[in-house]
Amino acid sequence: MFQIPTITKNLLIINVLAFFATFVFQLRGIDLADIAGLHFFMAGDFHAWQLVTYLFLHANFMHILSNMFGLWMFGCVIENVWGPKKFLFYYITCGIGAGLLQEVAQFGSFYMMIAGQDPSAGFADMFTIGKHLSGQLNAWTTIGASGSVYAVILAFGMTFPNERLFIIPFPFPIKAKWFVLGYVAIEFFSALGSSGDGVAHTAHLGGMLFGFLMIRYWSRHPNSGYDRSRGQQFFENLKRNFDQRQQNHKTQNPNMHAERGGSDEADREYNARKHKNQEEIDAILDKIRKSGYDSLTAEEKKKLFDASNQS
Repeated sequence: MFQIPTITKNLLIINVLAFFATFVFQLRGIDLADIAGLHFFMAGDFHAWQLVTYLFLHANFMHILSNMFGLWMFGCVIENVWGPKKFLFYYITCGIGAGLLQEVAQFGSFYMMIAGQDPSAGFADMFTIGKHLSGQLNAWTTIGASGSVYAVILAFGMTFPNERLFIIPFPFPIKAKWFVLGYVAIEFFSALGSSGDGVAHTAHLGGMLFGFLMIRYWSRHPNSGYDRSRGQQFFENLKRNFDQRQQNHKTQNPNMHAERGGSDEADREYNARKHKNQEEIDAILDKIRKSGYDSLTAEEKKKLFDASNQS
């Protein structure tokens, strides 16, 4: 049975609880988005800890649904390959990075707005003006886990670039690398445009940018404090679990063929067939360790999937 890894599961739970808490507190006249959402750094209600808390708040059902679906779909895979500590560090750091880039983008908007009203205002004047407008600037608030989730999607695309994904509404599979590049292009042009859709496209790009830089750094510094062999361990654990399951199956059913009336010859054929199947699975797992999961053929992936679901 498929199990959601620890960090991904806990992140899903925390986000859902925070979503319901938002509506419960609203009934009491308390706006969690205003308290824990990420304010513009010149706003009176800005606090540094909001760079973390804003990641766990969402505006509406579709907002949290899309983010949590992406976290579940891609986070499960990346956490299993990287391990919980590295995945959590990556998730939170990319979320903070997304918030920082959103702050930079908001400062750019603030500068353009003031310069448009007073062309004589210089860069240094922005901070003085911002202090006087701190109350009004509280309206600039960002919430949502999108920056971190987009970074997780990027991590999947960089880890399994040739893995094919079926994305609605396309009737054909798309390689993960093209899927990620498509996301980047959409967010980039959305950030450039003045669509006014209320979506923090710059934060999305910020999460992916920080994720890209972190992954590149880890790939060039294998001894930076994280175990790069985690992916290999993941597949070794998969093989070990498969072997254990096969052993338990044999222990629980030692006379399975005899009970069905099978002859000694039939048993030998059965054992030979099982041995051959085990050798094929071992060869597939060895191929994954050497060349990665995306190097498997469709037939090999199906055989591995079928084997992992046998009781």
